[in-house]
Amino acid sequence: MPFIGNQPALSYTSFAKQDFTTSATTSYTLDNPVANANELALFINFVRQEPTTAYTASGTTLTLTSATSASDDMYCVYLGKAVQTVNPPNGSVGASQMDLSQDYTFTGAVSGQNYPAFEARLNTNQSISNASTTIVIFDTEVFDTDSAYDTVTGYFTPQTAGKYFIYVNLRSDSTGTFTADPRIKKNNSDILADNQYINGGAEANFMATIIDLNGTTDFVNVTYYQNSGSTKNIVGASDVKVTYFGGYRIGD
Repeated sequence: MPFIGNQPALSYTSFAKQDFTTSATTSYTLDNPVANANELALFINFVRQEPTTAYTASGTTLTLTSATSASDDMYCVYLGKAVQTVNPPNGSVGASQMDLSQDYTFTGAVSGQNYPAFEARLNTNQSISNASTTIVIFDTEVFDTDSAYDTVTGYFTPQTAGKYFIYVNLRSDSTGTFTADPRIKKNNSDILADNQYINGGAEANFMATIIDLNGTTDFVNVTYYQNSGSTKNIVGASDVKVTYFGGYRIGD
């Protein structure tokens, strides 16, 4: 059957409330005009007062029979002013009110973002000495939500405990035949290695893993080893991501 107004199942109603700053007076100003005292439920020190006997009201003027003191707690509820919305009140929606088999799109702030998160790239070539393990310094930040990556040391120190997805891509411009050994390290200990036998030409190494970090002292960085017999380069570029290092928190 059609009717005028919001569908009851989709609307939520509450009454407007006003808190007063009390003093030694009988006169107060209402936020909303009323026709008479019966449109207000007035409470002093959490005791409801009797309309027309303990107070009168007209328009925005509230007059008490007896003056209050500064230590009194006083508020009123506007019985004639219902606030209605089609949005459910805060904290009223749980799993039982949702169809969890559906995909939902939420707007506004949502907790559980994958922060801290960062990505940095190599802006210029970095030389790697022969038979030496070298820390790769990704010198240009793409983004860094919590200022957790250091472009001087090459360390990512998130300061927030959790499990982190860490990834790196290294590209060499090497020629010749030799072994290349890039590694992801946690606190200078090996976490992931990608040992490769290179036989001429440029090579790219992509690695990814999940690491537990304690959020206080743990850090992650990347090293590279090569034994070509001479210095080789890790390739950097100023206009495109070629060699890059990143990560983000995925959970506790």
